[in-house]
Amino acid sequence: MLIIRSFSIVICLALLIACQPQHSDAIKQYQHASAGAFDAAISADGQYSLVSTIEHGVAVWDNQANALKFQWYLKEDEQNPVIALAIADDNSTAVTATKTEFAVWDIQSGENLGFYSIKASHIRDIAIANQGRYVLYGRADGVAVHVDLQTGRRIEFLGHQEKINAVALSPNGRYALSGANDYAAYLWDTRSGQVVYRFNHASRVTQVALDPQGRFAFSAGSKRQASIWDLRTGAQHSQLQYIARQKIFSAVRFSNDGQWLATGSPSRELALWETHSGKRVLDYQVAARANSQPKSAVVFAVAFTNNNQLLTESSSGLSEYFNIKGMP
Repeated sequence: MLIIRSFSIVICLALLIACQPQHSDAIKQYQHASAGAFDAAISADGQYSLVSTIEHGVAVWDNQANALKFQWYLKEDEQNPVIALAIADDNSTAVTATKTEFAVWDIQSGENLGFYSIKASHIRDIAIANQGRYVLYGRADGVAVHVDLQTGRRIEFLGHQEKINAVALSPNGRYALSGANDYAAYLWDTRSGQVVYRFNHASRVTQVALDPQGRFAFSAGSKRQASIWDLRTGAQHSQLQYIARQKIFSAVRFSNDGQWLATGSPSRELALWETHSGKRVLDYQVAARANSQPKSAVVFAVAFTNNNQLLTESSSGLSEYFNIKGMP
């Protein structure tokens, strides 16, 4: 049974930070999940956050009003199992997924628009197109599935040979990007299933992202290579410059103008990069929960806001804002 709870209470800052987190570089913090989070997503403009909480289903937050808007449950009598979620680029709809099911929701009304089960393997990552018409999910058996929820048409992309770790979908649902343990990321056409570009890596691909304007793609391996690709040519546009021999990205977002890339890591790190050069220009740390062991947090999602700030959601259950007005 799908359950929706609606809220219109603006929660004050004093209550939101009842449990003081470890040091953070943030200029503002709000508690979105008191016991921590399984996963989170932020809308492209930073207006909404979805937080898969440990105790209270999926919490939908209006970040402009700092208000809890809805709580979504797939099954109220079970501990929340939502392990992947996404918000459409136009803020119309969202998708939440367990390993074997996914649900589509109207963000404005909170209404459930459909509940779906998968019969093969299990879901590793999920994405949704504008107006909630198309959903893309990647499975542990290496298959990526694109579904037209209006017509029921499904297309399975069989290009990967191993487990898929990350997927991204263009706002109109036409192009998909998937990355897997087979050292490859593929950009493919969801109408035909044909490969547009293959992006090769020297290690398993752990993260992918698409620029909503269709200019760039991002794919990162588990070791040294994290690349920005030019979607006009398929050539590498730049490579992120860092010294670490191994680096995992848990969140990534292109700025609206395509000049910047924001990334988050499983080790509290938030970074800002120049798209054209791959140069890192700013570094921050998100907060870890007080008394947590180890003292760390996974950055699940990041977004650029309209007032020159970065907004994050992390496993600490905190929403945090970081000032980027001083960037070069």
